[in-house]
Amino acid sequence: MNLPVILIIAGAFLAFALLVMLLGGPSAGKAKTRRLAMVKDRHAASTEAVVAAQMRKTIQSGASGTSTLTSLMPRREEMEVRLRRTGKGWTLTQYMLWSMGLFVVATGGMLVMRSPLPLAAMIGLFLSLGLPYLVVGRAIKKRVAQFNTRFPDAIDLLVRGLKSGLPVTETFQVVSQELPGPVGEEFKGVVERIRIGNTMESALQETAVMLGTPEFQFFCITIQIQRETGGNLAETLANLSDVLRKRAQMKLKIRAMSSEAKASAYIVGALPFFVFGLVWTMNPTYLAGFFYEQRLIIAGLSGLVWMSIGVFIMSKMISFEI
Repeated sequence: MNLPVILIIAGAFLAFALLVMLLGGPSAGKAKTRRLAMVKDRHAASTEAVVAAQMRKTIQSGASGTSTLTSLMPRREEMEVRLRRTGKGWTLTQYMLWSMGLFVVATGGMLVMRSPLPLAAMIGLFLSLGLPYLVVGRAIKKRVAQFNTRFPDAIDLLVRGLKSGLPVTETFQVVSQELPGPVGEEFKGVVERIRIGNTMESALQETAVMLGTPEFQFFCITIQIQRETGGNLAETLANLSDVLRKRAQMKLKIRAMSSEAKASAYIVGALPFFVFGLVWTMNPTYLAGFFYEQRLIIAGLSGLVWMSIGVFIMSKMISFEI
């Protein structure tokens, strides 16, 4: 069996597997278990059970960011949630159209460079699935960073409103009006859900699920504990604001300490592509064999795989959880 046939079979199998994972529905067993857990948490009588349920949701939301194939190729419902997290108003239809357009452009460009059809299709499929996902992930990361930056200010504004005698829902309204950006938008959504009849806990939890950030989960847990046990909410929120600011400072320290390793990873990862582009500009025929010669194609793909493994290991070495 020659290389083109192997590439065709591998590309077809990969495309089918990605299509199933992307558009496949949620697991019935997992959905049943999740519904039973939600019912159990809803009817929990003790405060300890409620707090444990909230902490379990926080841990599960943090564990969902692990580097697995499922997280890289989310289902349709998960993809819709990711698109809503960007705050850009993108729809799943637009996402799929952009992915298909990128596949056509990338595959056509490779064919113009005299690449074999299986190789061109595999590269087009990789770019059409990976590049839009990275763009959406970058937009989510940017919006969450903006939210976390202004969120302590929102908590301080809540504290001042509570100390002045305003109810909690009114302080939410003040935050939605006074703070621009993602913080104001999310608190505006909480106020709107409360107005249409949702409880404060459910409105806050829906926003927490949409954001997927531990900082807002901590805020939800604080509100839940105060409503169950009582106490001075303003003082509790002030302590939470101090904790979140120290958490942000620790993240900045870690970023500063790991900046040298990140710079080295960027240089090592970009150097082969820079040299390849430079040599291609000076003498295209010298490297043209990488696009149609079977042995050079295998060597190039093997090099990309080993480089990807090295970049993955380096990224894990410089990533820290706080």
